[in-house]
Amino acid sequence: MDASQTFSVFAGDRCVIAAPLKPMLLAVKARFDKDPGEPLLIFEDQTGRQIDFDFRGTPEDVVARAMPEEPAKTGPGRPKLGVVSREISLLPRHWDWLEHQPNGISAALRRLVDEARKRDPEEDEARLAREAASRFMTAMAGNLADFEEASRALFGKDNQRFAELIQAWPEDIRAHLLRLLKA
Repeated sequence: MDASQTFSVFAGDRCVIAAPLKPMLLAVKARFDKDPGEPLLIFEDQTGRQIDFDFRGTPEDVVARAMPEEPAKTGPGRPKLGVVSREISLLPRHWDWLEHQPNGISAALRRLVDEARKRDPEEDEARLAREAASRFMTAMAGNLADFEEASRALFGKDNQRFAELIQAWPEDIRAHLLRLLKA
C-alpha cells in the first residue's frame, strides 16, 4: 500500500479518524486493543473502497503487514525508470496499426495514454470522485432515506440536488461524501 493514501474509519455513522495509512493503522490498533469487539469500517479515500487490515499482534506487526518493503523488481521492463511490463489484448488491426508507429509499440501506447490523460483531466478526476463517493455511499448509506435518488443525482452531476437529498443523513457520512466529491 502507498503510504500517501488517506483512509477514513467509521464506527457506525461516526468518523473516528481520517489519516494517512500509518497513523490510521496505529489509531485503529489502539482502539481494537481497548475494545476488540468494536465494529469499524475502513475506507480508502481516493477510491471509496472498504479495506480490511489484519490487526493481530503488536502495532509494529500491523504496520509491517500493511506496508511491506517492496523487493527490488527484476524482469522485463525498465524497473529503475518505473516501467512495468504487463500484458494487454488487442485485435489484429490494432497490433497492425501499432507496429507501423514510429519508435515502436510501447512508445505509441505511451503517447496515446498521455494524450488521453491531457484531454480532460478535470472530468476524469470528477468521475473518479463520483465513483469513490458511490462506493462509500453504498456501504454507509444504502439503507438511508433517498439513497436511490441521491445516487441518481450523484451520477447525473446534479450537485445541488445531491446535497439536498443527503441533508438529513448523519453528519459524518454527509461530510465525508461532500469531501470525497471536492477532493
